[in-house]
Amino acid sequence: MVRVWVGEDTAQFWLCLKPPNGGLLAGVQNRPHNGALAGSLLLAVFLFGANNTGVKFLVGFWLPLAIGATRFLLAGLVLLALLRWTRLFGTTHPLTSDLKRRLWWRTGLNMALYIVAFNIALKLAPISHVALYLGAAPVWALLWEGQPEKHWKSAQRYSAAGLAFCGVLILFWPVLRQGGSVKLPGEILALITSVLWASVGRQCRLVGRDLSGAEIAAHTFWRGGLLLAPLALIEVWSVKIPWRADLAWIQLYCILGGGVASFALWNNALRHWKTSQVYLFNNLVPISTMTWAHFCLGEPFTRTFWMAMLLIGTGVLIGQANLQKIFGARWFPSE
Repeated sequence: MVRVWVGEDTAQFWLCLKPPNGGLLAGVQNRPHNGALAGSLLLAVFLFGANNTGVKFLVGFWLPLAIGATRFLLAGLVLLALLRWTRLFGTTHPLTSDLKRRLWWRTGLNMALYIVAFNIALKLAPISHVALYLGAAPVWALLWEGQPEKHWKSAQRYSAAGLAFCGVLILFWPVLRQGGSVKLPGEILALITSVLWASVGRQCRLVGRDLSGAEIAAHTFWRGGLLLAPLALIEVWSVKIPWRADLAWIQLYCILGGGVASFALWNNALRHWKTSQVYLFNNLVPISTMTWAHFCLGEPFTRTFWMAMLLIGTGVLIGQANLQKIFGARWFPSE
C-alpha cells in the first residue's frame, strides 16, 4: 500500500475547485479556504504567462483583432457547452435582463477593449514591458476602491501608486530619451492595457454576486468576441494571413488554457476576494510571462525589467500590506 500525504492547503485547493453540486471545478457556492484561492491564482498566473508568450508569437504572423475575436468567441462557446451539458462547473444561474445588459456593456465591452489594446501592444512593444504594465493593474484597482482621504490608509494607497508609477516611468524613459516615436505608441497602449485589465476585474467582481467564475468567463468571452467580430472580419478581408499548424496549436492553447481554464480560476477568486487582493497575484504575471518568453522566444531579462519590476512590485505590496497589524495601532491608528 502506498500512502500519499497531502498538505492542508493542497487539500483545500482541490476542495475549492469542487462545487457542492457534484462538479469537479470552480466551486463557488461556499467560501473556500484562502490557501486554496491562492493556489488557484498561482495556477492562473502560470497559464497567463504561457498565454501572453503565445500571443506575442501569434501577432508576428496573424492579425491582432482576429486573434482576440476568435480566441474569446471560441473560449466562450466551449465554456457555455461545458456549463450546459456537464456538471464540471456545478449548476448554472438564470440571466435577468439587467444581468444580460451588464454582461454586454460592462464585462463584454471591457474585455473586448482590453484584448484589442493587449494584442496590438504586444505587436508594437516588448513583451517584458507589456507584462510589467499589467503588473501595475493592482494599484489602479486600489485607487478605484477608495477616494483620497486624510488618514494613513489613503496615504499608503497613494504612496503605493506613486512607486508603481515610478516603475512605469522607468519603462518609458529609454523611449523618451531616444526619441523613439515608433515605440512610444506601443508603450502608451500597454499602459492603457493595464488600466483596462483592472477595469475588467472590477466589472467581473460586480457580476460575480450573481454568477460563478466559469459563468462570468463564458458569458463575457462570447459577448466580447462577438463585439470584436465585425472589426476582425474587416481586418481579415484586407490582409492575407498564413495558415500554419504550429500557429493553430498555439491559438488552441490560448483558447483552452489562457481562456477557459485561467479565467475560470481568476473570476472564481474575484467572487471571494476584493479586486485589488486578487490582482496582487497579477504582480507575478510579468515574471511568469518573461520566464516563458525567455525559454520559448529567447527574450532577455534586462536591467530595466528588473528595476521596473522592483518598483511596481514594491508598490503593489505596500498598497496591500496591513501596516497596522505589522507595526501596531500606535503608529498606524484605524482613523
